[in-house]
Amino acid sequence: MTAETARSAETAALRERVRALMPRAKQDLTELVAMRSVADPRQFPPEECARTADFLVRAFTEAGLGDMRRVTTPDGTDAVVGHAPGPAGSPTVLLYCHYDVQPPLDDDAWTTPPFELTERDGRWYGRGTADCKGNIAMHLTALRALGGAHGGGFPVTVKFVAEGSEEQGTGGLEELVPRQPDLFDADCLLICDTGNFALGLPTATTSLRGLTNVVVTVSTLKGEMHSGMFGGPAPDALAALVRILDSLRDEKGDTTVTGLDGDGVWDGVDYPADRFRADVGALEGVSLLGTGSVADELWARPAVTVLGIDCPPVVGSSAAVQAKVRARVSLRVPPGVDADDARRALTDHLVAAAPWGARVEVEAESAGQPFRARTDGPAYRALAAAMREAYGKDMVESGQGGSIPLCNVLAGRFPDAEIALIGVEEPGCLIHAPNESVDPSEIENMALAEALFLRAYAESR
Repeated sequence: MTAETARSAETAALRERVRALMPRAKQDLTELVAMRSVADPRQFPPEECARTADFLVRAFTEAGLGDMRRVTTPDGTDAVVGHAPGPAGSPTVLLYCHYDVQPPLDDDAWTTPPFELTERDGRWYGRGTADCKGNIAMHLTALRALGGAHGGGFPVTVKFVAEGSEEQGTGGLEELVPRQPDLFDADCLLICDTGNFALGLPTATTSLRGLTNVVVTVSTLKGEMHSGMFGGPAPDALAALVRILDSLRDEKGDTTVTGLDGDGVWDGVDYPADRFRADVGALEGVSLLGTGSVADELWARPAVTVLGIDCPPVVGSSAAVQAKVRARVSLRVPPGVDADDARRALTDHLVAAAPWGARVEVEAESAGQPFRARTDGPAYRALAAAMREAYGKDMVESGQGGSIPLCNVLAGRFPDAEIALIGVEEPGCLIHAPNESVDPSEIENMALAEALFLRAYAESR
């Protein structure tokens, strides 16, 4: 038997073990989805998160990891950590996920109960099935397939960290990194909270946009005035705010914040406009925004969004000229742009755009730096090979509009480590929305890819 034939047989055997474990993965995910682990005690009891953390301790211990335990992070929530030593001289891989979920939002918008895994049309529905409990099931399946549950050990040293408050953005795990760096120190960090660009297309997310949010307040009068008696010459704060916000995009929809470059070009996978229109649910006849490609606009250029406006609602509004209004504005920034510089540019732009001498105050809120992965090391080569074996297709690179601040914290603390973002969350999952779901084939294929990667990465060192 040639080495190539032996390798192929090993891969086939691993594939069969993963496939045989899929009923167990569904069982795991069924239990996990039933736990309402929203990390906000104002909405759900904190005991729900504690139950989920305890489940992870038990499940990953059974899957072959040791020293599994809960660690309280500075924001008061618990991370779940553990490790398993590999052969002498083997590299170390950190497996990351988070076990908290978004609240279900409008229960009436769900076709089936949000905290009950339901199978429909070949997909598994429920809050967290993809983000990020589907990735927990992926990790467990990969580790079991490699034989850790039966004392077989792993080809690399494995570290595990599951965050308990990622969706709340309170930064507990980011603050834990400098306090207990030994929990995170690894040659490769697999951040499993993203997914494939399309169902069945193996993808590494290599770019994350940063963000900066501000609240802009516009004042023009000492108080509201009757629009019949004073409307016209009276400076209208709401009208001033509308003009200010309108200045943030040009007539073609490009973001136009003074001082920010809006000509970036994405060099990874293309995002066809017709597919994006379908993914975003664009209405017929409504144009997409910007002059670049969809990928350029999403992953290589700044993008401004008005998240909310405080002004009188239509129902109950009166005939009055508004004296004071405000809006919450979010600016996403691509790699290569400093988020603090972007906030200053946005603030200066909002103040300068004020008409009629209107008074403008800008209050900074949350901010996060963009991230770009280094993709020229042995871990990425092993990951590309593993994805190709698992899916029968070459791995592509995509960006993501969302931010994962932990990536920058880890990159700053461990500059020599390779960071790869992968997972089961393809566009059809509708993460954060009602009727979130996961395609079980993604859990199966990604679990196989992860197991193959751990094996290939060990051999590459």
